[in-house]
Amino acid sequence: MKQVLLAAAITLSVASCATTTSPTGRQQATGAVSQQQLDQMGIQAFNQLKAEKPQTTSARERNYATCIVNAITRQLPGEWATRYNWETGIFVDNQANAFALPGGKMGLYTGIFRVARDQDELAAVVAHEIGHVYAQHHAERFARAQRAQMGVAAAQVLAAVTGVVDPNTVGQLGGMVAQGGFLLPGSRTQESEADVIGQQLMAKAGFDPRKAVNLWQNMIAEGGNNRPPQWLSTHPDPQSRLNELAQRANGLMPEYDAARKAGRRPNCGP
Repeated sequence: MKQVLLAAAITLSVASCATTTSPTGRQQATGAVSQQQLDQMGIQAFNQLKAEKPQTTSARERNYATCIVNAITRQLPGEWATRYNWETGIFVDNQANAFALPGGKMGLYTGIFRVARDQDELAAVVAHEIGHVYAQHHAERFARAQRAQMGVAAAQVLAAVTGVVDPNTVGQLGGMVAQGGFLLPGSRTQESEADVIGQQLMAKAGFDPRKAVNLWQNMIAEGGNNRPPQWLSTHPDPQSRLNELAQRANGLMPEYDAARKAGRRPNCGP
């Protein structure tokens, strides 16, 4: 029976999810849940946050953010441009944070206005977060977590069969290894990919892609030295990120200029 369980666990651990190609050409596993399920979860999470957290009463802030979200989402390619009727919520919270969820939900905390000091800098935040949804990063995280859990389960069965190591110890260590060696590096990959997609979207929408550099400089200054070691971080190294953003911005200037000539000149505020 132990051998049968071992074989079953190993089979599950290497079972492949559906593989798709991300907008940047990267292969990603996304088959753990359907897009419909992800959309429903995103809507439920957003509605729960609205029920629990106060939203701004400032019409100016709402109009400002909604204008930027609409300008960015219009530049999504193909059916992604019309898949969602995006809803924007601005939550009263001093954190400099924002998020986008499947189901067409964009959330900003009022603290983000402290570091995103003009419409182009806020567009960099919005486009980055929407890039996560467009690149199906939420589906990929579910698939990665599922595979990591299966791998740990297989190791625990192997420990039980051999009797060399306590399966509970293997489970604890395996969870740490999966988090530090598999799930977190994947998150860093997604953050870098969202940077690429976000900068492209903001340039196409007529926002200055160079302002993404300013935004992340502000974010780094906001965070100070309160940052975990790189190997435990879900975000790329700050200086490397700035260098890549600056380099891409130069290459995106022709696209930005073309957008402006085509009449895409957002005038959102603040």
